[in-house]
Amino acid sequence: MTTFADHLRQLPPVSHLAELQLINAAGQVAATIENKPGKAGSLAVYHALAAKHGSINTAAAQEGLQLFAEHTESARQHPGSHPNIDRLFEVIASGQGYTVRLVQA
Repeated sequence: MTTFADHLRQLPPVSHLAELQLINAAGQVAATIENKPGKAGSLAVYHALAAKHGSINTAAAQEGLQLFAEHTESARQHPGSHPNIDRLFEVIASGQGYTVRLVQA
């Protein structure tokens, strides 16, 4: 099985980013993923998904759950422990996605 760490090695670098903002349908910043330890992996996943899909939509969320690999099952079993994965579950369940704003470092 391919792990989250394996997937991260395949994703584009994010060292040029300070953060990534998720913008809801009302144009408000719904969430921010900072480029810092413990969050940089999520930043890399969301950055790659937005580049490929143009936004965080249902298709992007489904791919994201695959990229998060073993952490996806942990998030299913422990809601709230992985908020960036929980957000992908919500996008799939609601069909409501996010546009992405990249903030340069």
